[in-house]
Amino acid sequence: MTKYVLALDQGTTSSRAILFDRNGQLLGQAQAEFPQYFPQPGWVEHDATEIWASQLAVARQVMRECGVSASEIAAIGIANQRETTIIWDRKSGQPIAPAIVWQDRRTADLCTRLDQEGKAALFRQKTGLVLDAYFSGTKIRWMLDNVPEARARADRGELCFGTVDSWLLYKLCGEHVTDASNASRTLLFDIHTLEWDDELLSCLNIPRSLLPRVVASSGRAGIAFPELLGAAIPICGIAGDQQAATFGQACVAPGMVKNTFGTGCFMLMNTGGQPVTSQNNLVTTIGWTISPDSPEATQYMLEGSVFVGGAVVQWLRDGLGIINSASEIEALAASVPDTGGVSFVPAFAGLGAPYWDPHARGLLIGITRGTTKAHIARAALASIAYQVADLLHAMRNDAGIELNELRVDGGACRNDLLMQFQADILGVPVLRPVVTETTALGAAYLAGLAVGFWTSTEEIASKWRIDRRFEPIMTSLEREQRLSEWHLAVERSRRWAE
Repeated sequence: MTKYVLALDQGTTSSRAILFDRNGQLLGQAQAEFPQYFPQPGWVEHDATEIWASQLAVARQVMRECGVSASEIAAIGIANQRETTIIWDRKSGQPIAPAIVWQDRRTADLCTRLDQEGKAALFRQKTGLVLDAYFSGTKIRWMLDNVPEARARADRGELCFGTVDSWLLYKLCGEHVTDASNASRTLLFDIHTLEWDDELLSCLNIPRSLLPRVVASSGRAGIAFPELLGAAIPICGIAGDQQAATFGQACVAPGMVKNTFGTGCFMLMNTGGQPVTSQNNLVTTIGWTISPDSPEATQYMLEGSVFVGGAVVQWLRDGLGIINSASEIEALAASVPDTGGVSFVPAFAGLGAPYWDPHARGLLIGITRGTTKAHIARAALASIAYQVADLLHAMRNDAGIELNELRVDGGACRNDLLMQFQADILGVPVLRPVVTETTALGAAYLAGLAVGFWTSTEEIASKWRIDRRFEPIMTSLEREQRLSEWHLAVERSRRWAE
């Protein structure tokens, strides 16, 4: 009898595998980091073979350590870092070049040229996205134009493109597929017709033969090769990590909002069965599809994306060396009462929503002889909260409603100092659930729903439990003053590398 669902959570800096039981409780997990490559300023790359090796290794590890056999697993769900672009040989399964990571900015100039040609409105209307290097389409174009023989091989149908979900599925079961949530992040997918769009493909000069087949987020996508995990396990859940986290947070009703504090920060609002066009530089995206044949089962989201969230803590550790591990940041920041007048804009790879400035660069300002590493640490944490506040402000304006709570997840949500400051600077309660691994949980829920492990979204929503509620205590005057200082610092960081 099956007792568990296995979630593969493939993130930007690590791969994880988590087993969940029928109550949505975590039985065990395994995690492995993999290398990040920065060959030029603004470039970020991964080795797709290292992604696959790390993901397979942790899947085997968690099963071994928990004493769970493949026969006890009802289904596999996959959540993945989005927009990261991989092209591989259809026969050999070998990547033709390093994966271009979602943070990579090498195609910013191409996006500018397309905008100058008047294409931005077309992409916005069909895909719900802004024309930015963040998304996969221009990354594909760059690979075809710059990797030797890539375009000729693509024209002959010899190559496959995929985001990380497609890459893992190809290695797990040999299928070249994706789901609508990931397809909607490529600049190539019409979110209204739920189809790849020939006009958009033509704009970017990308052959349709490269693209994966689009399947339901919750539905059978393939069956894992028995030799990989010990038996043939159905793969029945696929979603981009932020959509998966939204599902895992049980934001299944219109108007519900979550923010994930990961490498970046990602805020999503469920807008129901109809897409809402943003007037405030957010993007419209697909959350998930429950059935491939039922358009009404498609849920849409408004989304704001911050490129550097928790990554700022990694930079303090690896770049500046002022902490030895990410877990030290809270105590260091709490050792001073405030930032001492320091503002930190972590625009290492430009600014995402609502600014969409690929030429912004990181800025530390307000430094005096009295500034210490503790002040910088506190300013770094504050920068995360300020960026989230910018997203929520834009989302309130787009949705036309006052949000009364924010559900949070991701590694940095365990930082109580950050969560309290986040509630203060938003002016709304911040709710942290018992299970904070909501990305993996959402992938598990989507997979389990497809095989009857869970029966409905209502059952899934009933399992959400709160761990801690952070109430705002900052005065509105202080909140306004701090946000004003933040926006002044942001303006000084913008267009630096133009």
